[in-house]
Amino acid sequence: MTTATFTTAPAGSLRHYLKDVGTAARAFAEALFAAQSRQFVAQEVRTSQAASARDMAKGRRQMLSLAKQHEGFSPNLSAELRAIAGRD
Repeated sequence: MTTATFTTAPAGSLRHYLKDVGTAARAFAEALFAAQSRQFVAQEVRTSQAASARDMAKGRRQMLSLAKQHEGFSPNLSAELRAIAGRD
């Protein structure tokens, strides 16, 4: 004769507790992101400031310096760097 025993987990088990905690965490995250998206919409749009002449000159000097460094083993790269530095 065989005996089968079926046991069910009680309603207050750890699995149910973790499921409830996960559901609460997900609801909190959704509410947080919803609030953040509304905040981003409410912010004013700021335009980026144009690069100053000093910053542009510094960038050109760096490009020309790189071109000079690579002239010996890669003249094509050097020419491209000089062309990019010459653009406005």
